[in-house]
Amino acid sequence: MTDPSAKRELTIMVVPDGSRESRSIRLSYRRLRALAAATAVTALALTVMAGSWWFLAARAARVPALEREVELMTRDRARVEALVQRLETIEGQYVRIRDLFGRAPTDVLSDVWLPPTGARRGGTYEGRPERGPTPPSVWPLTERGFVTRGLHEGLEGEHPGLDVAVATDSYIRASGGGTVVDVGEDAVYGRFVVIDHGEGYATLYGHTSTTFVSLGEEVRQRQVIALSGSTGRSTGPHLHFEVLVEGEPVDPLTMVDQPA
Repeated sequence: MTDPSAKRELTIMVVPDGSRESRSIRLSYRRLRALAAATAVTALALTVMAGSWWFLAARAARVPALEREVELMTRDRARVEALVQRLETIEGQYVRIRDLFGRAPTDVLSDVWLPPTGARRGGTYEGRPERGPTPPSVWPLTERGFVTRGLHEGLEGEHPGLDVAVATDSYIRASGGGTVVDVGEDAVYGRFVVIDHGEGYATLYGHTSTTFVSLGEEVRQRQVIALSGSTGRSTGPHLHFEVLVEGEPVDPLTMVDQPA
């Protein structure tokens, strides 16, 4: 069956300006539909192309900003790598200084006793030293340290004890059992502790950063009483350790042995 619209035509008359002659253009409806479809496809293609161009243009506009970000990230990475190398160098220096002061490579605390806390204060504890006064006989640090000044040495006159260089906040322990007879702070020794061990023996621990005992407190041998520091007249972190017999200083190394 023949499509009626195939025979129908559209006539367009064109009359030039100033002329009496006219021209007629005849188009069938089928051709018009084909022309309209072609126009629509062309418009759609142009729209897609315009959208793609805009998308690509927007992406291209971000390229300089992305290049700047990459440059900044590259610089940051270089700084991080330099920082890592610096930290590795500092860590190596710290290990060498720690070894100089005699710290054990495993960093395991040696032979200390921390007083118990809470309800079990009166109970029994494994490794607890005996209660009561005992003469000083234990090295006052949990590590070897480095003796920088001995008894009666130095350019500023007599020196009544040992100066042992050690890292800040290292454990200081009582060289013997006894009673705290003085604890406080002065201009020379900084924060200090004095323990009476009985039978005329006493010990002094100076330049501490923190003390853990109070006046009149009974302490056991090897009990942690303070942390090392650099308070008072001091040029660096160390422990000043004195042993007194009847109030007179004696060489601590004649009574206690420095760890190997």
